[in-house]
Amino acid sequence: MDWNAFMADIESDIGTYAKEVPDTMKGFGVMGTAAKKSGALDEKTKEIMALGIAIATRCDSCIGFHVRSLVRLGLTREELCEALAMATYMGGGPSMAYSAKALKAYDTFTAKG
Repeated sequence: MDWNAFMADIESDIGTYAKEVPDTMKGFGVMGTAAKKSGALDEKTKEIMALGIAIATRCDSCIGFHVRSLVRLGLTREELCEALAMATYMGGGPSMAYSAKALKAYDTFTAKG
C-alpha cells in the first residue's frame, strides 16, 4: 500500500463528502477537537488509544490519520511497536495484520525525502 497516495485519495473523498454534509462534518470536527484536548490524558495517549481502535475495527484510513498524528506528536517506533503489540494481543490475528499495516504507515510517514 502506498500510504501517501492512499491518504491523499481518502482526504479528497472526504472533502467531496464534506461539501454534501457540512453540518455533520463541522460537528465531527468539534467532537474530535474536544476528544483530543489534553486533560487527565494527553493527546498522544488518546491517539494511541484511537490507533488501537482503528486496528480493531480494521479501518485503513483511521490507521493513516492516527499514525500521522502520532508522528506529529513525536511517537517513537519503539512506543508504536509496544502499542501495536497490545492491539495484537487484544484483537488476535486480524489485529496482527492491521498492526503490520500501521507499522508500515509509520515507516512511510517518518521517512525522510
